[in-house]
Amino acid sequence: MSTTDRRPVALRIAQRDLRGGLASARIFILCLALGVASIAGVGSVRQAIEVGMNREASIILGGDAELRFTYRYADEDERRFMAEIATAVSETVDFRSMAVVGDTRALTQVRGVDELWPLYGEAGTEPFVPPVEAFDARAEEPGALMDPILAERLDIVPGDRFVLGTQSFVLRALLIDEPDAGGSGFALGPRTVVPLWGLETSGLLAPGTLFETNYRLALPPDADLAQLEQTAEGRFPDRGIRWRDTRSPAPGVEEFVDRIGAFLILVGLAGLAVGGVGISASVRSYLEAKIATIATLRTLGAETRVIFAAYFLQILAMTAFGIALGLALGAALPVVLAPLIEARLPVPIDLAIYPRPLAEAALYGILAALIFTLWPLARTGHVRAASLYRQGIGLSGLPHWGYLMVLVLLTGALVGAAAFLSGSAFLALWVAAGVGMALAVLAVAGLILRSFARRVAPSIRNQPALRAALAAIGAPGSDAVSVVLSLGLGLWILATMGQVDANLRAAIARDLPQVAPSYFFVDIQRDQMPNFLERMDNEPTISRIDHAPLLRGVLTQINGRPAAEIAGEHWVLQGDRGLTYSAELPRDVGLVAGAWWSPDYDGPPLLSFAAEEAEEMGIGLGDEITVNVLGRDITAEIAALTDIDFSNAGIGFIMTFSPNALIGAPHTHMATIYIEEAAEAAILNDIGDAMPNVTAIRVRDAIDQVSDALRSLAAATSLGAAVTLLTGFVVLIGAAAAGDRARVKEAAVLKTLGATKAKILTSFALRSGFLGAAAGIIAVLAGALAGWAVLTQVMESSYRFAPVSAILIVAGGALLSLIAGLGFALRPLAVRPAPILRNQD
Repeated sequence: MSTTDRRPVALRIAQRDLRGGLASARIFILCLALGVASIAGVGSVRQAIEVGMNREASIILGGDAELRFTYRYADEDERRFMAEIATAVSETVDFRSMAVVGDTRALTQVRGVDELWPLYGEAGTEPFVPPVEAFDARAEEPGALMDPILAERLDIVPGDRFVLGTQSFVLRALLIDEPDAGGSGFALGPRTVVPLWGLETSGLLAPGTLFETNYRLALPPDADLAQLEQTAEGRFPDRGIRWRDTRSPAPGVEEFVDRIGAFLILVGLAGLAVGGVGISASVRSYLEAKIATIATLRTLGAETRVIFAAYFLQILAMTAFGIALGLALGAALPVVLAPLIEARLPVPIDLAIYPRPLAEAALYGILAALIFTLWPLARTGHVRAASLYRQGIGLSGLPHWGYLMVLVLLTGALVGAAAFLSGSAFLALWVAAGVGMALAVLAVAGLILRSFARRVAPSIRNQPALRAALAAIGAPGSDAVSVVLSLGLGLWILATMGQVDANLRAAIARDLPQVAPSYFFVDIQRDQMPNFLERMDNEPTISRIDHAPLLRGVLTQINGRPAAEIAGEHWVLQGDRGLTYSAELPRDVGLVAGAWWSPDYDGPPLLSFAAEEAEEMGIGLGDEITVNVLGRDITAEIAALTDIDFSNAGIGFIMTFSPNALIGAPHTHMATIYIEEAAEAAILNDIGDAMPNVTAIRVRDAIDQVSDALRSLAAATSLGAAVTLLTGFVVLIGAAAAGDRARVKEAAVLKTLGATKAKILTSFALRSGFLGAAAGIIAVLAGALAGWAVLTQVMESSYRFAPVSAILIVAGGALLSLIAGLGFALRPLAVRPAPILRNQD
């Protein structure tokens, strides 16, 4: 080393030691790269959605801003206000109805539009027909655009006729692209678009009918959206108006994407934790191979801090390379897979390379690398010069307390970063706690397994392969803990999702026919209700009928203060809620506290409130609730708290009023029927012919839509878990590679004692299979507990252990471990024992 070299000693040692390349650290680099890549990829897609939605916000919303009304159209004062602030106003109405062709009926989400629709963007149709032609007011019959799925169900093509209510429409074209669909919210049926003038004689929009009107506004370029929103709320404080603009064009979609993105990033962090096990093991193996070098440096007078700094710099170099590789993969994969990603998302997306998610992924990678390498690095200070003369000495001992404090701080920084950057601090903390607990349980299980194998091995007499396998698992320095940790965490995530998915599928298949009603009927006018009930009572295939008045309103105040000040962002305050009134306590509703009013009560308005939601919102008996219904504020005192069971898909209301509070408001009724499937068509046709304005919603179809959404979430989570599992497999390979020298010596000894290659291979296979199966069993037990928690505590559903999913997880764990173990078994079998036993490689 030149005396003129002014570089720090630690840097010079690190550079000289790295001249051999990074081949020995490939497991370290690969584990880190996979974890960083998954986080960077998910973050990039998440930001691409944000950019895409911001770019096309006006098209998604259908305007620069929107005023939304429930059950009514805007009055003259409200229309005048919109005309004052906007350069153009487009009116649409949205509701559900039944599309009818002959005896065929299908649920559809109807949108009535004016001549300005769409205000922004362009409707895609097949064949191409401009909306102004499709909805020409001079035509004899109103035209319509229809979703191809609905047209196929009705067996119609452009040019054919169908009926909505009492009005006949001509299908002009199939609706391929609805430009403002992203801002329309949840729809139970495929879309049909018709002109507003065509609905005037349909009988579908009678007073009290469930419909929503939307006024999309084209605003001047310099419009202050926040100021306009405040002006609208101040001018119409008690009208139940809801304002939305391009700052958040599709809040439901945005919230879903944010939650899925946050959850997948946290799953990616779990994968990074799995990779951390491999990182720690590979660093320990790397440093143990350098013990002679470290001892030589100590002999030459190198201080502990210099040695630590030298190898810390080497680890930093490996970390930088691994993170760079992970960032390159995470940035490139979403762009390469852009067509596939875009086809699966209902919103515009602008896939590109974004610095922010890459920076976040790099931060996670740096913190994880430091956390999992500091422990073995700190133990380099325990190496003494005597190690040159003593074989088999490794890195051992507890690091100095200062290093332990740094580890705690780094772990806190990683959890804090996840809580802050993911956008869901609560979820981040729970995931961190879950991963930490899983790692602890898996580590303890690995130690117990090793101890058990060490105790049992000597008692096995007539099965040498099994005895050798257990002895290897129980030997000091075996890879049992590493295998159980790395494989178990990935299998745990898969096991949890498997239990949740299996229980949801079973619940739908098992419980729906016995518990849930067959159909919801809505928009039954008050004068139609006696005829409806008479028809249902005379039908022997109907086992049960429930019905209730139905209104919708927005909860605006609690005890005279804005509701959000009391209850925050509780879901009951998000949009309008279903309301009803009843003289008596409804069937299947339990009284938790308070008292129900008398059937002839005629005092100040009272209401009952769902007890669980009331507790969440911080309200109770005696509190006053103000609900805006059709632009009118109704204030009532909470007289009762009730237990509402929403799991059976029947009729259930958060708020039920005394009859004198709502009976004078325009409203309709809803009903549910429980009917034999074979009789459904006849009942639907009978009601449809007699009451064409009534809409029938098949409960199974609605639940299927929710189930599809849950399955999509499960698929996305399983994809994240698969990346975690892949990282675990890489760690397994690393552990197998690190133990290659030990297996060579073991094979040499066994051959000398007369063991055949077949028995040695069987021993290696049994060892790998035992470890994988153990990881799988522990993962299944932890997954069953986590699945129970998700289903019973979060989804408030029942839980049953799903054995098929569990068997697949255990078998998969054993198979993965077997593949990794046997992949490194060939060289030990081929090596001759004599040179090994003479310590001659």
